[in-house]
Amino acid sequence: MLVAERHQKIVELVNERLSIRVSELSKLFSVTEETIRRDLEKLEKENKLKRSHGGAVSVQEESETDVSEREITNMAEKRAIAYEAAKHITSGERIILDASTTAWYLAKALPDMPLTVITNSIKVAVELSKKEKIQVISTGGMLLPKSLSYAGPLAERSLAAYHVDKAFLSCKGFHLDSGLSDSNEWQALLKKCMIDSADQTIVMVDSSKFGVRTFVQTAQISDITHIITDSCVENTTKQILEEKGIKLTTVQPKTEAFSL
Repeated sequence: MLVAERHQKIVELVNERLSIRVSELSKLFSVTEETIRRDLEKLEKENKLKRSHGGAVSVQEESETDVSEREITNMAEKRAIAYEAAKHITSGERIILDASTTAWYLAKALPDMPLTVITNSIKVAVELSKKEKIQVISTGGMLLPKSLSYAGPLAERSLAAYHVDKAFLSCKGFHLDSGLSDSNEWQALLKKCMIDSADQTIVMVDSSKFGVRTFVQTAQISDITHIITDSCVENTTKQILEEKGIKLTTVQPKTEAFSL
């Protein structure tokens, strides 16, 4: 493959996924990580993408991604993270699940046991409706069609009426300085309410989100109790989180073949 063709495909992948890791690009194109870093440096100078810690992010205008696209992005990582998160939920607890696809995978992974689950996600609510012992409370509010979720003032007031043991959230960006961020302001505001309502906040995020800053800040790192991510997270990130006193659990996803 010619260098120019590789550069074009890198930009296409970054714009499609919004963010991607150097290690993943190295495997996809069968070149060294150092070669990919040089590619990203050149493409950043051309304003075609922006380098981040361990990868690159899109410079295209951010908007909420359609739920059908999010379901198939980093699917193996999200499933592994969700199944690990399910291990941290015990019978009788009251929890919040956000409208992320990882939360939907968590809903699928949960056993049918006594739980109270508050969610703003239509897909999560429908998935949990199949489990007789789980009581589901929907926030209601303004419908966001792309994510099939509720947000806005009504949803925020609904959450303010509850207190839960744990909130399970994801995000579009996780930066070690600025914390969690999202591309949609309504979702970001609602996640702040979820964190305020919970004794513990567990963030479920695949490693491609580390080093990424998106449009709206959701939370500071100090607001987080526990992070569950995949095993590709960099050692420097692990060390910094450990120094900040944040519990970190990594999981090994089952990799699937990817063809260009």
